[in-house]
This record gives sequence, C-alpha cells and structure tokens, in this order.
Amino acid sequence: MTVDYHVKLSIKGVKNLENKELSFEEALEQLEAIVKKLEEPDVPIEKAIKYYEKGMELSKICDKVLSNAEKQMTQILDENDQPTLFDLQEE
Repeated sequence: MTVDYHVKLSIKGVKNLENKELSFEEALEQLEAIVKKLEEPDVPIEKAIKYYEKGMELSKICDKVLSNAEKQMTQILDENDQPTLFDLQEE
C-alpha cells in the first residue's frame, strides 16, 4: 500500500480570488494574515470586527477539514488489508 502525502485539501463553498475552491493551506494562510492585522494597535473597530468574522469563518472551515482528516486517519489497514481502527492517543 502506498500513501500520497502531498494531498491538497479543498474546502467546499469557499473560493479564492481565481474563483477556485480554497485549499486548507490557503485558508490557514489567510487566517494567519488576519491574526497579524488584528494584532496591529491602530485597527479601526469596524475593520477589526470584519477581520474577526472572516477569521472565525476560516477557523471553522480549517477545523472541519482537520476533523475529517482525523476521522480518515483513525482507520488503517492491517497486514491482511482489512480495515482496523487506529486509536489516536492524545499526549
């Protein structure tokens, strides 16, 4: 069994500037940019609210993609190629 680790996750319903579905990486990059903007001391309250709303939307989307990925990763194949549950231990 081979695994492709270069998977680009798309987020349905969210588009980038080229009107293509936004990838997880693009959403996270936008979220990081919003955090930097909100950390600036002179952001007007109206803009801060809009940044916050967009950031929460992106955060929820990223969380959903990560939750789906975790669900997929909890099931692996054993040596007989039979699905078996994989217990993720939190540290």
